[in-house]
Amino acid sequence: MRLVRIEHTIFSLPFAYVGALLSGYPFTLADAILMAAAVVGLRLAGMAYNNIADLDIDRLNPRTMRRPLVVGAVTMREAWAIVALGSAIYFASAALLNKYALLLSPLVLAIALTYPHAKRIHPLPHLHLGVVLGSVVFGGAVAASGDEASSLAEVLRSVPWLYVAAVSLWVAGFDTIYSIMDIDFDRNHGLKSIPAAIGEKGALAASLAMHAASIALFAMGVEAYDLGAIATASTALTASVIILVQTMAWLGRVKESFNLNLAVPILIGIGIIIDTLQHKLRFFSDG
Repeated sequence: MRLVRIEHTIFSLPFAYVGALLSGYPFTLADAILMAAAVVGLRLAGMAYNNIADLDIDRLNPRTMRRPLVVGAVTMREAWAIVALGSAIYFASAALLNKYALLLSPLVLAIALTYPHAKRIHPLPHLHLGVVLGSVVFGGAVAASGDEASSLAEVLRSVPWLYVAAVSLWVAGFDTIYSIMDIDFDRNHGLKSIPAAIGEKGALAASLAMHAASIALFAMGVEAYDLGAIATASTALTASVIILVQTMAWLGRVKESFNLNLAVPILIGIGIIIDTLQHKLRFFSDG
C-alpha cells in the first residue's frame, strides 16, 4: 500500500467519471466499476514501476531513502509482481469495457510507465506526469463512448479535451513545486527538472503560469459543457485552493502546498459529477 501510495488513487478516480459524464454518452454501473478497476490497475502498475526505475536514485536521496523498496520491506520480485498484476487488471478492465478502450489502453500505459525515465532525458518531467493524470479523463470518455461510437474518430471527439489539458497543467504545476525540494539533489546527480534548470524562483513562476492556465481551462470547461451552478461553484472553490497552494509555495511551505493539492480532484470532480447527474435526473423528470 505504501509502495504504490494507494490513497492517491482515490483522488484521481473522480477524473475518470468527469471524462465519462462529459463525453455525452451513457454508461452503466458495471462500466463505472470497470473504470475504477482500470484506474486502480494503472496506478498499481505505474507506481510500482516508478519505484523500480528510480531505485538507484531513491537510495541516494534523503527524501526517498525510506521508501519500501529501498529498505527491503518490498522486494524487487514483489514490485514486479505488482506491475504485472496492475497491468493485468488494467487490460482486463479495458477489454471488458469496449474495443476502443482496449485499443487505446497500451498508449495510456506506455505514457505512465515512461514517466520515471523523463527526468533523465529532458527538463519537463512534470508535464509528462501531468499527461498521465490527464489521461484518466481521456480514459473515462473512451470507456463511456466506445460502446456506441461508430469509429475511433467519434470516440476521440467525445473526449473533453479542455479538462484533459486543465488536469495535465494542474498536475504539472504542483509537481514543479514539489520538485523544488530536490533541486540540489537533481543538479548534483544530473537529473532534469524545471527547478534544476531555472532555479527555485523560476520554477515558482513556471508553476504559477501552469496553474493560471489550468484555472482558465477549468473555467472555460464550465461554459463549453453547459455546466450548472454546482460545477461553477466547485470550479471557483478549486481556483481558490490552487491560488492558496501557490501562495503557500511562494512562502516556502512547499510540502504543505503539495498536500493541499489533494483537495482539487475531489472539489472539481465531485462538483462536476453532482452537477451533471442532477441535470440528467432533471431531464428525465421533465420528460
